[in-house]
Amino acid sequence: MDRVSSFDEPLKKLLGGATAKVMAEHLDLHTVGDLLHHYPRRYEERGRLTALADLPLDEHVTVVAQVADARILMFNNGRGKRLEVTLTDGSGRLQLVFFGHGVHKPHKELLPGRQAMFAGKVSVFNRKMQLAHPTYQLLDASDADEATEAVDAFAGRLLPIYPACKQLDSWRIAKAVDAVLPSAQDAVDPLPAALREGRGFTPLPEALLKVHRPQTKADIEDARARLKWDEAFVLQVALARRRYADTQLPAVARRPVEGGLLDAFDAKLPFTLTEGQQKVSGEIFDDLATEHPMHRLLQGEVGSGKTMVALRAMLTVVDAGGQAAMLAPTEVLAQQHHRSITEMMGELAEGGMLGGSDHGTKVVLLTGSMGMAARRQALLDLVTGEAGIVIGTHALIEDKVQFHDLGLVVVDEQHRFGVEQRDALRSKGKQPPHLLVMTATPIPRTVAMTVFGDLETSVLDQLPAGRSPIASHVVPAQDKPHFLARAWERVREEVENGHQAYVVCPRIGDEAEEDGKGAKKARAKKAAADEEPEKRPPLAVLEVADGLRKGALAGLSVEVLHGRMHPDEKDDVMRRFGAGDVDVLVATTVIEVGVNVPNATAMVIMDADRFGVSQLHQLRGRVGRGSAPGLCLLVSEAHEASPARARLSAVAATLDGFELSRIDLEQRREGDVLGQAQSGVRSSLRMLTVIDDEEVIAAAREEAVAIVAADPELEHLPELRTVLAALLDKEREEYLDKG
Repeated sequence: MDRVSSFDEPLKKLLGGATAKVMAEHLDLHTVGDLLHHYPRRYEERGRLTALADLPLDEHVTVVAQVADARILMFNNGRGKRLEVTLTDGSGRLQLVFFGHGVHKPHKELLPGRQAMFAGKVSVFNRKMQLAHPTYQLLDASDADEATEAVDAFAGRLLPIYPACKQLDSWRIAKAVDAVLPSAQDAVDPLPAALREGRGFTPLPEALLKVHRPQTKADIEDARARLKWDEAFVLQVALARRRYADTQLPAVARRPVEGGLLDAFDAKLPFTLTEGQQKVSGEIFDDLATEHPMHRLLQGEVGSGKTMVALRAMLTVVDAGGQAAMLAPTEVLAQQHHRSITEMMGELAEGGMLGGSDHGTKVVLLTGSMGMAARRQALLDLVTGEAGIVIGTHALIEDKVQFHDLGLVVVDEQHRFGVEQRDALRSKGKQPPHLLVMTATPIPRTVAMTVFGDLETSVLDQLPAGRSPIASHVVPAQDKPHFLARAWERVREEVENGHQAYVVCPRIGDEAEEDGKGAKKARAKKAAADEEPEKRPPLAVLEVADGLRKGALAGLSVEVLHGRMHPDEKDDVMRRFGAGDVDVLVATTVIEVGVNVPNATAMVIMDADRFGVSQLHQLRGRVGRGSAPGLCLLVSEAHEASPARARLSAVAATLDGFELSRIDLEQRREGDVLGQAQSGVRSSLRMLTVIDDEEVIAAAREEAVAIVAADPELEHLPELRTVLAALLDKEREEYLDKG
C-alpha cells in the first residue's frame, strides 16, 4: 500500500512546522492528500484584471489589480499617517488603506501603474469598499529577481487563487502546493476502469496536476469534470452501501388496523386531508408495513400539515401494538407539539382515564425541566406501554428512559439534532424502530440526494385550505428612518384590528453584555485608532421590548420570550400569547419552528440581515396561519448595494421555500449548506457544488446503486474500497452509519 502513503504524509515534514500549523488550524489541512485536494477557488489570467465591482462584503478575497493612485494623508493634527491606494481593473475601483508604521513599504512599492495581487477582508468605510492593511505580492516588480520569483510561483498564464485565510495568502498556499505536487502521481483512483473509460475521464494524477497548474482553460474544465465526478461517486457509493445495509436490518412491520385508533381519529377530523397529505401518508404506511426500518425524510413548507401526517403515522404504530416517540429541538416546541397533538386527538389522547375513549392511548410529555413526580409518572407510562405516544426534547435520549416497545421515531427539524442523538433514541427499540425525519426547511433535490442520501424523500407542497398569503417588505432603517416608524404604526393597526404580532431580535441582551465591557472598550479604542467604524452589536430582545413599551408601542401588552427563561415562564408566556392576552411578543428565534398562533398576523424582524435566508422564511411562516393575511417586515441597516440587502429583497420577493433554498445555496458556501452536523459529508465536498451539479450527482447515484447492488462489499474494487476508507474515516463512517 505504499501508493497511498505519500498522500498520508504529514505536511510538517514537507513544509516546515509553522506553515503546517497554520494550515491545520485555519484550513483543516493536515496531510499531503488534504493539500492536493485543496483546489483553487478560481483562476486569474495574467493581464486580465478581476472584477472589483463584484467583491463580496466581509469575505477574505484575493484580487489582481493595477494601482491607479496612492497618497499619504495626515490625521490627528499630523500625529497619524494613513496611506490610501486606489486600485482599478476596468470594472470598478477599490481602496486600500494602511495606517501608522505600516505605510512606509507600500508607499515605496505601490506606485501608479504597478500590478500586484492583494489579499484581505472586504469592508465598507464611508460607503466605499476597502481592504485595510492587505498583504500583497507585486507581479511586475522593478527588482528583476523579485519579478521572476513572483511569476515563477504561478506557472503559466493562469494564476490559481486558493481559498485562503488571514494567516496564509493564496500565493503562499500555491508555493506549498508546488512542494507536494509530485505526490499527485501516487493518487489511488477510485473509479472502476470500465466506468472511467466509458465516460472518457482524465486519469486522476493528471487531473490533480491540471487543476493546480493549468496551462489552458480546457485543462481546468477537464480536471474539474473528473474531480467533481469522484466526489459525487464516492459519496453516493457510501450512501448506497448505507441504504443496502438498512434493507438487511430487521424491523417489526406495523400495519394499519381496521377500526382502531387511526380510524377513530380520521372520523373526527373536521376537515379532509389535502391530496398531498394522503399521498405522503400512503408512502409512510407502505414503509411501516415492511420488515426493515423505514428511513424517510418528510419535507413540507411551513404550515403544510406535516404534524398531521406524522401523527397519523404514530397512531398506526400504536394500533399495531408499538409506541411512537417525537423528538423536538426545544422545550417550547415539545410543549407546543404536545398541546396541539392532544387537542387534535381529544378524548383519544386520554386512554385509560375517565372520559377517555376505549380506543385511546396516553400521550405524555418528557422534557428536562419537568418536576420529579410528573417525570416519574411519564417514565412509568413509557416502560409499561400505557403511553403510546411520547413527545419530548433530547431528555428522551437519557439512559433512564425505557420503552415498552418503541416502533417509530419522528424527528422534528432534523438539522437541529446531532447524529448521535438520533442514534441513541433508535437504539431504545427491541429491534431498530422506523424513522421519520421532518423538516420545514425546503431542501433542493440535489442536497436531499447528497446530505440525506440514505433517506427516502416525501414532499408536501400544498398548503391546507384556509392559510393566508404573507406580504413581506424590507424596511431600510438606516436610509429611511420614517419607514421604521411606519412599521410600528402597522403593528399597532394589526393589534387594533384584534390581531397580535411578533418582534424578533438576534440576541437576548442583559448580563451577557456585562462580561464583554472590557472587550467592547478595546474594540472602540482600536476603531478610533484605525478610524474604522465599530459594528454595533446585534439588537437584543430585552432592550427592544423595553424601548417599545416606553415608546412606539406604549399602552400595548408587550412580553418577551427567549432561551434563558425558566421553562414554566416560557410556557406561561406562550399560553397567554396563544390565548390572545399578549399583544406583542418580542422573542429570539425560539419561535422559529412549530409555534402556532393563528391570530398573530404581523412580524417585525430586527437586524434581519443577521439571519440566513431559510431562517427568515421559517420565521415568517409563524404569521398568516389563520384566515387574516400576514405581514412580515424585514428591518435592516445594511447598505443598499450589499449582498445582505440583496438576500432580504429575495426573501421579500417570494414565498416559495424551494426557490429561497436555491438562492440560499447560491449565496452560501457549500460547507454552510451541508451544516455542522453533517461534518463527514461537508468535509468531503471540495469541488462539487450541490446547486450546479445536479446531473453529476444524479448520474453518480445511478452508477453507485448499480455497483453496490452487484458487489455490496466492493470485493472486486479494492481501489474504491481504499478511497472510501480514507474518505469515511471513523467519524464520517459513524455519521453515515447513524444518519
